[in-house]
Amino acid sequence: MESIFHEKQEGSLCAQHCLNNLLQGEYFSPVELSSIAHQLDEEERMRMAEGGVTSEDYRTFLQQPSGNMDDSGFFSIQVISNALKVWGLELILFNSPEYQRLRIDPINERSFICNYKEHWFTVRKLGKQWFNLNSLLTGPELISDTYLALFLAQLQQEGYSIFVVKGDLPDCEADQLLQMIRVQQMHRPKLIGEELAQLKEQRVQKTDLERVLEANDGSGMLDEDEEDLQRALALSRQEIDMEDEEADLRRAIQLSMQGSSRNVSQDIPQTSGTHLTSEELRKRREAYFEKQQQQQHPPAQLSHPRERPTTSSGALGSDPGDAMSEEDMLQAAVTMSLEVVRNNFKTEGKK
Repeated sequence: MESIFHEKQEGSLCAQHCLNNLLQGEYFSPVELSSIAHQLDEEERMRMAEGGVTSEDYRTFLQQPSGNMDDSGFFSIQVISNALKVWGLELILFNSPEYQRLRIDPINERSFICNYKEHWFTVRKLGKQWFNLNSLLTGPELISDTYLALFLAQLQQEGYSIFVVKGDLPDCEADQLLQMIRVQQMHRPKLIGEELAQLKEQRVQKTDLERVLEANDGSGMLDEDEEDLQRALALSRQEIDMEDEEADLRRAIQLSMQGSSRNVSQDIPQTSGTHLTSEELRKRREAYFEKQQQQQHPPAQLSHPRERPTTSSGALGSDPGDAMSEEDMLQAAVTMSLEVVRNNFKTEGKK
């Protein structure tokens, strides 16, 4: 693709770009095309003068602007046709009855010039492949043989006039190179306007981003991103706190169980390999607290040895008001468990 000569659009000089892309080189300049246009204007003036220089038609012709060029750089088909005659080339209208009767397959031609209103561009065969050399594109566009006829038909539907270039085109490097190799195009070229619009949008986005960064004292962080980061940090701290609380709770429960098991193992016989029922656990708890009460308040010696001593915990046959309720025993167990945990924490703190 690099060997293909492709002039991009400048102003309204599409006729110049069309000719140079066709001939594959800088063959024509605006000055040379303007000279051809002036020559055509003079020939037309002389023809009008034949009817009399004092005629109304002649005076009207002199007041009208040139039909072969204008100040923007536009040139007429007559200027293009005369410029190609210098190289022995001729233009034939593609959809004219004379050409259509020849029934020539487009792929057997060498090049086409297409015109719509004031725009001109070339479609040319280089080597064994066809290329759209439109100056409005960012580069040459590869056209397959099967797509060429459809491409020309689409242009005609859009209102383009298509001219077949007849004659031998001058030799060029791209044609010689592409006779030996075939090229592939991964990405089709864009219109120059589209590319400029994309570049402009990118510049605007870059400017907006720089403005935001400056507003944030160069921190490089947008407000939304900063808020997201703060939320993430807060959630992370909450998770860490929850994990710490759970770890402390598990540790306290473990120490409580260890402490309780040590105390209970000293006073209550263990039943290995079996699970205690709730009734057995209640009886053992009553026995444990009854023993604790006996140690704290020894029973008084009675004169009647046959009467069973009464402890603060009471017996099954004693008065219900003197007996310790199951709720009181549960409260005492909780108090003992908490006391064991506190003692264990103090022990660990000393270590």
